[in-house]
Amino acid sequence: MYPLTTYHLHQIFDELDRNKDGLVSIDELMSLLERLGLHAKRAELELLVGDKALNFFDFLFFYQTLNNIIVQENRDQIKERDHQIAEDDLRKAFGVFDLNGDGFISGEELQIALGRLGLWDDKSCGQDCMQMIGVYDTNSDGLLDFEEFKEMMSMDFLESS
Repeated sequence: MYPLTTYHLHQIFDELDRNKDGLVSIDELMSLLERLGLHAKRAELELLVGDKALNFFDFLFFYQTLNNIIVQENRDQIKERDHQIAEDDLRKAFGVFDLNGDGFISGEELQIALGRLGLWDDKSCGQDCMQMIGVYDTNSDGLLDFEEFKEMMSMDFLESS
């Protein structure tokens, strides 16, 4: 929802005020919300409005409150979408290292994957790879599951930021 100017809000208020008494009733507000595709129960709207009708200044406050709620919901949706994209990217990266597809990364898989990516030259890095896994291997099984991998990647990201 784009912020409207006071002029535009006054035009909307005048349009909603069907009986021209200088007030917008709960019924008139419900009509507006329905046209916007927002459905509210009468009792909820009365609780939010706190009165049976709004004068223009109360209508401005109502608009600001509604706008703030919608903006916050949009922010939350964007955060959730960004989180899901990051999670999907991490799953793809995990798949690069989980060569046998068993849901775990072993020291050997890590060594092979790093070699294929050109990130490890030394053929005798097996011990180093096991040490790398050991740092994030919270259940001490000698393997990294996705959650441990995710923690490792988030720590590496934080250190490089």
